[in-house]
Amino acid sequence: MADARLYVGQNVPRVDGVAKVTGAAKYLDDLHLPDMLHGATVRSEVARGRLTGLAVDPWLAEHGVTVVTAEDVPENVVALIEDDQPVLVREHIRHRYEPVALVACERKEDLQRALAGVRQTVTPEAPVLSLDDALRAESPVHGPDNIQKRYRIVKGDVDRARQEPGLVFTEGTYHVHHQEHLYIEPQGVIAWWDASGVHVLGSIQCPYYVHKALKRALKVTDTEAHVTQTVTGGGFGGKEEYPSMIALHAALLAKKSGRPVKVVYGRGEDMEATTRRHPARVKITSGARSDGTLAFLDIDVLMDGGAYVTLTPVVLSRGTLHATGPYRCPDVRVVARALATNTPPNGAFRGFGAPQTIWAIERHMDRLADQLGIEREALRRHNLFVEGDVTATGQTLKVSVGGMQCLDAAVKASDYYAKRAQYASEGVQRAADGRRVRRGIGLSTFFHGAGFTGSGERRLKGRVQVDLEPGGSLRVRSASTDIGQGTETVFAQLAAQAARVPFARVAVEQPCTTHVPDSGPTVASRTVMVVGSIVELAARDVAERVRADVARHHAVAPERVTHGDDSFTGPFGEESFAVASDRLLGREPRVVSLRQFEPPADVFWDDDTYTGEAYPAYSWGCDIAAVEVDVDTLETRVTDFWAAQDVGKAIHPVLCAGQVEGGSLQAVGWAVSEALVWQDGAIKNARMTNYIIPTSLDAPRFHTTLIEVPYPGGPFGAKGVGELPMDGGAPAVASAVEQATGLALDALPLLPEDLLRAQRNGAPQ
Repeated sequence: MADARLYVGQNVPRVDGVAKVTGAAKYLDDLHLPDMLHGATVRSEVARGRLTGLAVDPWLAEHGVTVVTAEDVPENVVALIEDDQPVLVREHIRHRYEPVALVACERKEDLQRALAGVRQTVTPEAPVLSLDDALRAESPVHGPDNIQKRYRIVKGDVDRARQEPGLVFTEGTYHVHHQEHLYIEPQGVIAWWDASGVHVLGSIQCPYYVHKALKRALKVTDTEAHVTQTVTGGGFGGKEEYPSMIALHAALLAKKSGRPVKVVYGRGEDMEATTRRHPARVKITSGARSDGTLAFLDIDVLMDGGAYVTLTPVVLSRGTLHATGPYRCPDVRVVARALATNTPPNGAFRGFGAPQTIWAIERHMDRLADQLGIEREALRRHNLFVEGDVTATGQTLKVSVGGMQCLDAAVKASDYYAKRAQYASEGVQRAADGRRVRRGIGLSTFFHGAGFTGSGERRLKGRVQVDLEPGGSLRVRSASTDIGQGTETVFAQLAAQAARVPFARVAVEQPCTTHVPDSGPTVASRTVMVVGSIVELAARDVAERVRADVARHHAVAPERVTHGDDSFTGPFGEESFAVASDRLLGREPRVVSLRQFEPPADVFWDDDTYTGEAYPAYSWGCDIAAVEVDVDTLETRVTDFWAAQDVGKAIHPVLCAGQVEGGSLQAVGWAVSEALVWQDGAIKNARMTNYIIPTSLDAPRFHTTLIEVPYPGGPFGAKGVGELPMDGGAPAVASAVEQATGLALDALPLLPEDLLRAQRNGAPQ
């Protein structure tokens, strides 16, 4: 038998690996229920207006097509942070792809005819389509001032700090754009009703979000709403809150038709109607002493929330808290606002808010370094947080501060200084394929708060249950979902090591709100650090129950019973965990441990003043990117990417490195190839042929170093990893492009046409 002590930190086989690579895994669209209908959404045709009528073609009724409108919704609201988004439009249209009505029919081939059979009468209104429009809108989209949320962080006195003699002042405005999730499996659900209530199967990231939405809009109770996650092909935040909308649509069609209904989006509809990354504009003014020491940072953040609030408050919050980057600074002011526009609502996307503001502070540090005549890496090293430093919110960094180790590792692995000197001195080179290129290398440093912000985990009270089953097996019950990142495997590793049982004897229950407790959402790099810590504790509890029963059975003092790997020893000799478990289950048919997360006692956050411990721990990173820029076409190719990232403890190193490399590739795509094209509030390139994400052929050579500076509050020292890799890639690439071209661009993306425009407009060189 494998030694249970070796499961954590080992690359055990993925528990879902065989099913996925052989095609045995059943995704949502592989499932078909008897008598099932196919559903689709009638969407608005203007970005803003008033819906004054819906006309339904008689052909629909003649052919058994079910039609649902706002009149069929018991309470027309998608429950989330604010009650501002309707399930279906009743009157006010606020974005181009808003759901107006629903149809369901027997044959999928008839859906387009059914959609065309619902005709809208609309009075168009002038839309608000940009941040500038939102700032000056005469007719606000949200509230009296168009502001969906605002935050303010103040440390010290920025106005006083500005008066210090001899400071070098640097100003810059930095822009980032939308980014589409483009998960491999589009949104999809199946819904039906029976005597026990409403059931939803779906490609879902957060089952209890959907559960909450069903209860509110459909007026059902806790026990009448049943939400089950199917095998899910990626989420990245895009399946955090949006599945509530599509689940409600399918459930309403199922209720009215009396039959199961499947709703699956095509790629175009998925790109048009669902949420995406918030665009942002960040203005930074800094003062620094001649040696590079930061004296003050004055930062103004604007984010485009889109037509409805959705998750904008938490995205803006994280962006606000990361706006100063991983740098010590005595005097800080951050003012952040999210504005409403008549574009589809923006939502969570890997890093949610931090990539936007880290882009800004990293490009600003490049500007500052150049202005001071200090090497960019050296300026960062001089200001980088170390243990004992105090953040902008007043949090003292006491443990697991790995930023300097990441910087050292990445610089060494990449031979950064030698390459930077070489690329600075060389001219146009011939690439292996004959292209004429110039080369460059760039660097970024960053951090990412692990878990929910401030008091969030205390409010969530996430729970996990571990059951003892016959034969000494364990079953982990949690609402944390596996959306490709390996949650099932890692939870099994944690439980196996904590209970000292074989990995093969741990099962992870399929997330279903009927059978698992609410562990909180699968977001915010909290799954392993927060929920995994409860898995570890609950598994230890169950094993201790078995050990205590062994002591009782053999009439020996508990301290004389030693729990080894899958066995117990004592004066009675040796007894297997399986035998002891079955004996206990013979007397107590249900042996479980239900654990709730308890935040560290020294983590205190004040939501009113936005001060205190913003996160219990931070993960840290340094990215270095090498690029080739074609001097004829201005296309950028990232050739090598070095990532050194502090994850506390890599529970499964291969999965952990996969998260780092996957997130870094998403950051590369955001930087050099991905751009949504908008016209009058409509997306003009909602397809994978002209919204270009990097494929395996476009991926750079990854050189990944996992740094482990353990966090005592995480399972076996682990911290979050999923969000962190998105943060540093874009500014590292931009810095490299700047060395290659001499163009200091402060707006994403860095498309060839953007570089050409910068050349023609005389961008800073």
